[in-house]
Amino acid sequence: MALSRNGLHGPIPSAIGDLNNLLILSLDSNKLSGMLHQELGKLKNLVALNVGGNKLMGPIPSTLFRLTNLTYLYLHSNHLNGSIPPEIGNMTGLLKVDMSMNNIEGTIPLELTRLSQLLYLSISSNMLSGQIPITIAGLISLKGLDLSNNKLSGPIPPEIGKCSELRNITLRNNNLNYFRDSPFKVYGNQGICYFSACSTLHTPTPSKSKSLVLRVLNIILPITACVIFLTLAFIVFLLNKKEIAKLMTGPTKSGDVFSIWNYDGRIAFEDIIKATEDFDIKYCIGTGGYGSVYKAQLPNGKVVALKKLHRAETEETTFFNSFQNEAHVLSKIAHRNIVKLYGFCLHKKCMFLIYKYMKRGSLFCFLRNDYEAVVLDWTMRVNIIKCVANALSYLHHDCMPSIVHRDISSNNILLNSKLEAFVADFGTARLLDSDSSNRTIVAGTYGYIAPELAYTMVVTEKCDAYSFGVVALEVLMGRHPGELLSSLSSPSSDQKIMLIDVLDPRLSPPVDRMVMQDIVLVTTVALACLHSKPKFRPTMQRSVLNSNQISFLSTASTPHLFGGADIIKWN
Repeated sequence: MALSRNGLHGPIPSAIGDLNNLLILSLDSNKLSGMLHQELGKLKNLVALNVGGNKLMGPIPSTLFRLTNLTYLYLHSNHLNGSIPPEIGNMTGLLKVDMSMNNIEGTIPLELTRLSQLLYLSISSNMLSGQIPITIAGLISLKGLDLSNNKLSGPIPPEIGKCSELRNITLRNNNLNYFRDSPFKVYGNQGICYFSACSTLHTPTPSKSKSLVLRVLNIILPITACVIFLTLAFIVFLLNKKEIAKLMTGPTKSGDVFSIWNYDGRIAFEDIIKATEDFDIKYCIGTGGYGSVYKAQLPNGKVVALKKLHRAETEETTFFNSFQNEAHVLSKIAHRNIVKLYGFCLHKKCMFLIYKYMKRGSLFCFLRNDYEAVVLDWTMRVNIIKCVANALSYLHHDCMPSIVHRDISSNNILLNSKLEAFVADFGTARLLDSDSSNRTIVAGTYGYIAPELAYTMVVTEKCDAYSFGVVALEVLMGRHPGELLSSLSSPSSDQKIMLIDVLDPRLSPPVDRMVMQDIVLVTTVALACLHSKPKFRPTMQRSVLNSNQISFLSTASTPHLFGGADIIKWN
């Protein structure tokens, strides 16, 4: 049940506790008031609860912590008070807990440290007091911890160092007073000690003159280091910019060298010609709309993929611009789930891009090969969808200006030897400029193009979100979901479709509960991305499918995605 951002007000009805089969309850970002009902504890099958961003008050009911299947708990940004019930230790399946920005008092319960699977915990901006329990070492899976803006005191336990997975910890604005070699955000704590030398309790107090010198050095040295670093970075940037400009403009002479980024130096043009025997057909591993892809082993043993523009298309402005656009876009971006560009040659007589070689080929071909498709189990398929979501989130939200791919399809998603997914083919990608028109000709692959492009001709990030939704369902179903989308979008359709009935029949149905939950959550996101109205589709940042941010629980209400059609059910 996803009812977030609907302007709902008043108390949460107690009858909601009668929905015995409910898996997801998302009521965040409304104006709900009153208290959290004890009846919520009756939702035995609940996997995710999100009531953040409301006006709820009162204590957290202890019955809530009887929900042993709960993996995501969001109570943030309310007016909840009282203490954290010790019963929270019974919810051993929790992966993420956010109780930040409330009025919760008392100490951090020792029972909290029994949550060995917990990945992220935020109880910041409350009124918690006492010390950080040393038993926090029991949170062996913890990756993120935020205890900032409370009234915690005492030393920071060295046992935190036993949390080997911990990547981010924020302890600022407390009353903590002792820490050794801090790699964390701990500022705003009076008297805190940052360095090993401070750990000796009987160190003599320095004189005022020495203290002044140390303060000056503490200010000057970081500033000097920063200036030197920025100067060097600027010089490197100018050199790279000149090199790229040289490659992107004007022809080069046959035999010239060309840059290979993130690689071992320069490789002569002749090395590429020799490795492919002048692009002999026997090295060709695929052909696309305006180019062919070749596999080549370089003299140092490195295997790369070469995307070469067809000779006939080099004279066509459209193909030349598309090819040049792909080189231009990929030279500016770097992400673990975007195919890596090593270099390019844009000579009119021989144009090609040099990519990291993806051993398992395209997702499209992999899914349509019965033998290979069964290799992709449910966990792998969910991870592939996560990889694509992460890549698109990076393009839309971390690049300046934002980049819209415009041709997300299973054909343009490549798999490496570990069956990890990489977004490829940026020939039609577009940089969104807020100061200019984003009207465009329709580009993309039939069956994946957002429907609004047929009449608005305006490209936005929501076009990629729609294509992502299609690909996500395709991965789960093992085939393009065209028939399913048509039946769900039909105004006369009132059928209830079982999720288990549309999953890829070549795989055995999932039996592990965590895998089942992942599939339900992925399907929820996919359907939200397929909303007929772009403004109701979640951004890719909100659709990122990882344990760090299950924010798609805050997306638009899924039961209304396809007119009167019901959301797909699991059972």
